[in-house]
Amino acid sequence: MNYKTYLIKEQYKSVYYFLKNNGFSENYIKNLRKKMGYIKINGCNSNIKNSLNKNDILEIESSPNLKTSIMHCIIPLDVVYEDEDYLLIYKDSGISCMPTKSHYNSNISGAICYYMNQKDNNFVLRVINRLDKDTAGFIMIAKNSIAQKELKIFNKTYTAVCEGIIKRKKIISKKIETIKINGINQLKRIISPTGKDATTFVTPLSVNLEKNLSLLKIEIDHGRTHQIRLHMSYIGNPLLGDEIYGTKSNYLSHTALYCNKVSFYHPFKNIYLEFEHSYENDFLEILKFF
Repeated sequence: MNYKTYLIKEQYKSVYYFLKNNGFSENYIKNLRKKMGYIKINGCNSNIKNSLNKNDILEIESSPNLKTSIMHCIIPLDVVYEDEDYLLIYKDSGISCMPTKSHYNSNISGAICYYMNQKDNNFVLRVINRLDKDTAGFIMIAKNSIAQKELKIFNKTYTAVCEGIIKRKKIISKKIETIKINGINQLKRIISPTGKDATTFVTPLSVNLEKNLSLLKIEIDHGRTHQIRLHMSYIGNPLLGDEIYGTKSNYLSHTALYCNKVSFYHPFKNIYLEFEHSYENDFLEILKFF
């Protein structure tokens, strides 16, 4: 068992009311009911209906969900940070984040499940942020339900190269919609008033007038699929090498987008952590343009 412990500061009619008042999902609460020992009050096995008094010690199983059953992939992981609650890795470009028809046997999620299965036979995959196959960068995984719920601050900074010259900061706030055909999500997203909110903050770092390219720092709110790529294409500055929303590049074989800086506030250690990663060799060659 992997318990999280709470000192109760006021009286509650039941454990259920405590959990609901503190933002736990109905799915998590439902899973707590499945096995005796998932809930303890003052060291004794309890259930969801038991009342809580001030100064009681409540212990709840941090990961009562059923284990993730996707196929494991044996791919070496670049582990940047790990503790009992979080796993931060760095993914190279060209590797799919999730299993797909074309990447069923080779994807980061399967590799994470293989890695974690050596430590936890009941591991549940909880990916905090996903990256496109062509995007290199940090991916954060919460190791349990409570760690996922409590991670409130997780900031990502991207470095990108786009076509065209950008000399001033831009804020792009355009809703993004996923198109479905016969119930299946299509790869290409669109800007639509019926889509989901998405905001992208673009800061120019340098330009190359001869090659008509701009080096950018990009930060986002919301983190929709293809958000940066679609927003940059929408303003007429598609990312270099983006074959979906732009054109193929002779300079590199993938989209020039890197999530190379992340920071987060650790809710259990009460510290702020920051990480930065080096670029791949092909992008280092692009940086010589600037």
